[in-house]
Amino acid sequence: MDLSMVSTREDAEFMFRALHLAERGLYTTDPNPRVGCVIVKDGQIVGEGWHRQAGGPHAEIEALRQSGDRADGATAYVSLEPCCHHGKTPPCTDALISAGIARVVAAMKDPNPRVAGEGLKKLKEAGVDVACGLLENAAAALNPGFCKRMKTGRPYIRSKLAMSLDGRTALPSGESKWITGEDARRDAHRLRARSSAIVTGIGTVLQDDPELTARLPEQAGEILQPIRVVLDSRLRIPATTRLAGGGNRTMVLTAVSDEERTQALSDSFDIETLPATLDG
Repeated sequence: MDLSMVSTREDAEFMFRALHLAERGLYTTDPNPRVGCVIVKDGQIVGEGWHRQAGGPHAEIEALRQSGDRADGATAYVSLEPCCHHGKTPPCTDALISAGIARVVAAMKDPNPRVAGEGLKKLKEAGVDVACGLLENAAAALNPGFCKRMKTGRPYIRSKLAMSLDGRTALPSGESKWITGEDARRDAHRLRARSSAIVTGIGTVLQDDPELTARLPEQAGEILQPIRVVLDSRLRIPATTRLAGGGNRTMVLTAVSDEERTQALSDSFDIETLPATLDG
């Protein structure tokens, strides 16, 4: 199967558009990847779309709906290899073939083992001209967590530390609020909004009583809030903390088997008891 990378200026321009569309799902598709699709015929865009949220139509389906009959004989530019399996939605490969798409250019193979080249193979076997690899690095950068999880079974982790130039995270008095500037805080909220979960320790909860939500005014109502996780080995979290409300439910990981305390907190938190290896 020939999946050689294409590199014409026109191909690059249309793939850039597909990647730009994929970015629109940056805060809403979890746990699915962000994907964009552009359908082109005779040098003109006839349909485009992006994956908006898990369980909803994939980018290819959105683009095909917009293009209608004009998809016959057209080229589809997709930022991720089209899926070929039944999940919450039918295979995108079948939809592309049925619509008469003549050529598919994918930025990268899907790292999901259920796809992993099989989508492109299915298209090729149906007589569709396929190519893969154009702007691959840019496409992968849109989905670092998805890619790592699919390849290794482990999460992609970012560590956010607010500290001064001398490596301090607070004043000698313990005061630490607003140690960073407004721009840095906004960047932190963008990273939160792109994440599946936010993890913190019980010390931070007791000291600062944080919300651990992603707050971006320009994206209000569009952000899929990440799960909040607290490492609390001795189950000291108070039911009055702000983590008991707002955003998603909060998961508390503890090493204490205290049925009475767990029951008292169960209305506010999802508590998971782990082996006694944590210290906090």
